[in-house]
Amino acid sequence: MPELPELETLRRDLDREVGGKRVKSVDVPGRTAIGHTPRKQMMERLDGVKVSGADRRGLLLTLKLDSTELLVLDLRTGGGLRKTTPREVTAKGTQVVISFTQGGQLRMVDPDGGMKVWVASPEELLQQEPVLSALGLDPVVEPISWTTFGHLLLGRGQPIKAFLTDPTAVVGIGPVYSDEIAWQAGLRHDRDSHKLTSQEMRRLYRALVETLHDGAKHRGTTLADGRYHDLAGKPGGYQDLLQVYERAGKACNRCRGTVTKVRYGKSHVYMCTDCQV
Repeated sequence: MPELPELETLRRDLDREVGGKRVKSVDVPGRTAIGHTPRKQMMERLDGVKVSGADRRGLLLTLKLDSTELLVLDLRTGGGLRKTTPREVTAKGTQVVISFTQGGQLRMVDPDGGMKVWVASPEELLQQEPVLSALGLDPVVEPISWTTFGHLLLGRGQPIKAFLTDPTAVVGIGPVYSDEIAWQAGLRHDRDSHKLTSQEMRRLYRALVETLHDGAKHRGTTLADGRYHDLAGKPGGYQDLLQVYERAGKACNRCRGTVTKVRYGKSHVYMCTDCQV
């Protein structure tokens, strides 16, 4: 599943490459991607509209249309986006193709059928995705203060891993970046958030902000499965900077201990048992 840095990279790409373009036609060769809007109705609502820009709401991407509606792109459970020319070969699993009057296409590709695409008004979107009304902090969209973050930690009796991956606390963090943030802070994943010292809270705050911004700066993480690519089809670069995730058995770059894969609930956590306390 893509996390905040990957989707923020796609948002920036969309804003630059698609913003200001007018829709010429919409083709829906796939059968699985259409979300809350019926196929025919979605095509009608996109006909001739102009894209004014791209936005991100948690892990949902939206294209702002001059009709005042939104084209919603849900990649939380799979799929990818490609900006192409009409002559490029259509990739297997292409679900939706939007052609623009100035030339070029936006293609939504998902062989596994997990992605969803639909058109909604801002009010409809809040009804369709109630989670958007309860989203937590988004450090990439707007700066957060250390004191705000500290109060949030104190108000929740959650293990650090659960806190970081709770979208009502901080949006967009999954297994990759939560493990990296905990390592950067030098803290175990199972420490209770409200029992951290003031110094530990500051370390976690700094690690959170710096890791997410660095992840977006390096255009996201493409793991061994190769699923994530940016709008041009290129892999991210942050995987080369990962310190613990999928590095079990390798030396810790901070203390030279051994990175370990440990059980956490129904999944696993990557950590250094020597320097994360």
